[in-house]
Amino acid sequence: MVKKEQLYEGKAKKVFATDDPQIVIVDYKDDATAFNGEKKGTIVGKGVINNQMTNHLMRKLEEAGVPTHFVEELSERETAVKKVSIVPLEVIIRNVSAGSFSKRYGVEEGIVFEQPTIEFSYKDDALGDPLINDYHASALKLATWDEIELIKKYAFTVNGFLKKTLLECGITLVDFKLEFGKLADGTIVLADEISPDTCRFWDVKTGEKLDKDRFRRDLGNVEGAYQEMARRLLGK
Repeated sequence: MVKKEQLYEGKAKKVFATDDPQIVIVDYKDDATAFNGEKKGTIVGKGVINNQMTNHLMRKLEEAGVPTHFVEELSERETAVKKVSIVPLEVIIRNVSAGSFSKRYGVEEGIVFEQPTIEFSYKDDALGDPLINDYHASALKLATWDEIELIKKYAFTVNGFLKKTLLECGITLVDFKLEFGKLADGTIVLADEISPDTCRFWDVKTGEKLDKDRFRRDLGNVEGAYQEMARRLLGK
């Protein structure tokens, strides 16, 4: 596989073309942003951890029946993935109240829900990624009803798998964001990443935050939190 020109650079990753039109290479950066890019910084080693954690979880999710874009881990920071067109919906599953949910509805953090909730955000930085419902997504032709239902099904499957896997590592899965993409033939697959950048992880016993909230909220020891997640989940 030959790495070719850069196609895209986002907040946390770069994407490169390859000699196969259906495969791209994702390169994970150490750059960190929050609040739609208003806060910027660096988390040393984040790219390596996010790359390896995402790949580990996507391999496991494939076995659990969720198709993903993962193809092959090429190096500590680079992974070959199937080229997709991203469905412009951020899919957020919440098991415990935290973050924007608590702020939006005026409730304390840490309320454990009887069942997980799901919400969509319209993936558009210029608009501030506003909340959107199924009907709006369909009206805007962001996805068909069948695609929306399939995305929900996959998202809840991911949640069930992650909750169980993380609990075995002494971690509570509070909430997380997923993105899905379409292959050339229209097949919906899980894309993007699953990492401390996109999930809230709390230590089961202490409630210590082991995710990007340490960066967002200036809690300190950001690198240590990412390293702790890698140690527990990957044994590194």
